[in-house]
Amino acid sequence: MIIEKIVVGEFNTNCYIVGCEKTGKGFIIDPGDEYKRIKEVIKKVGIEVSFIVNTHGHMDHIKDDGQFGLPVYIHSEDVEYLTSPARNLSQLFGFSLNVDVKSFTVEEADILQAGELSFKVIHTPGHSPGSICLKCGSVLFTGDTLFCGGYGRTDIPGASEKQLFHSIRTKLLILPDETIIYPGHGPSSTIGQERILFD
Repeated sequence: MIIEKIVVGEFNTNCYIVGCEKTGKGFIIDPGDEYKRIKEVIKKVGIEVSFIVNTHGHMDHIKDDGQFGLPVYIHSEDVEYLTSPARNLSQLFGFSLNVDVKSFTVEEADILQAGELSFKVIHTPGHSPGSICLKCGSVLFTGDTLFCGGYGRTDIPGASEKQLFHSIRTKLLILPDETIIYPGHGPSSTIGQERILFD
């Protein structure tokens, strides 16, 4: 699997370019800003991206969705965030973000295909109602659900600490310790390392 991380925007959001080494097919996770840099990386690594996945609908993860001319996959409970400045939190920062894209909703256990790689959708509400993680083999993209040494904020509209902790404990910590997590902010980690926070 090809994984290229690009840290973008004022919130240092992790955007990932993910691809199948054998076929060169891939997709983008959370292009929250700096689409020109993202395009340059795509060109450099030679991946043919065909869609975007948003791990959730906050502005720092969706802002540049519309710059690529690609369809966007987002959980059904966050799809309205694409066009709601109040929900995507852009309103709190003095501007109105309305992302005009062709969107498709995903649900728990849906599969997204990139070449020969299959990515399973894991619905992990808490940071937002429609937060998701993507799992392929021992790789897990966790968005703002689980970080290295922490977890997503729950002091924002639509968030719930109780729900977030339940998602982490019942859907992520059940995975093998060696599972590598690629979060929405900060460095990578493993499930085993993060399990300590919740024991």
